[in-house]
Amino acid sequence: MHYEEREKLNHLIEHLKDGESGFAAAADAVVNPLLKDTLMEFARQRADFAEALQLIVEESGEKAEYTGTFGGAIHRGWINLKAAVAKRADLAILEECEAAEDLALAAYRRAQEGGLLEIAGPIVEEQAAHIRQAHDKIKRLRDALRGS
Repeated sequence: MHYEEREKLNHLIEHLKDGESGFAAAADAVVNPLLKDTLMEFARQRADFAEALQLIVEESGEKAEYTGTFGGAIHRGWINLKAAVAKRADLAILEECEAAEDLALAAYRRAQEGGLLEIAGPIVEEQAAHIRQAHDKIKRLRDALRGS
């Protein structure tokens, strides 16, 4: 595995770990039980995605990331603050989740640029498709709450 691919994968792993922690925090903060289940499902999915990329990095003899970013920790704090003060906490939390998914999608787009993902390209492409689906589901849930 060349340096650029390892760096791109480790960057995605950091975003995925942020997503895992962020969705778990969001699930803890929402009131709606079905929404709670959906957000926990996304947290588990992000954990699985990170683990898959970590294995690829390590099987190539490189060192994989195992933590998220400082910015992700700040974002989770923002979710908790919004949940505490928002009248419609579930809506505010979904808005934050959608913004976080926008960042995750951007990270996947950047990782796929330049054709440097020789080993992990297909897995990254598949994960990006699932993250787009999650983003769209969060957006639909958010829109439904706005309408209620």
